[in-house]
Amino acid sequence: MSEINRISVDPAICSGRPTIRGLRVRVKDILELLASGATPHEILEDYPLLEPGDITGALEFAARQSDHLILRVA
Repeated sequence: MSEINRISVDPAICSGRPTIRGLRVRVKDILELLASGATPHEILEDYPLLEPGDITGALEFAARQSDHLILRVA
């Protein structure tokens, strides 16, 4: 089951950057924590409003964003 529906974009929240359920926790913040070695369990402890599906949703969102076709003209 997809968790990407947990990601929201609202111009009034974090300048329109993708956030987790509008909580002012950016997808980028979650991805950076994971990339720096934080475990999902540690992230959930540090951000008690987050749920396990929020982390999955951030990863799904990032995966879909990285799947864009890039055309280069030489």
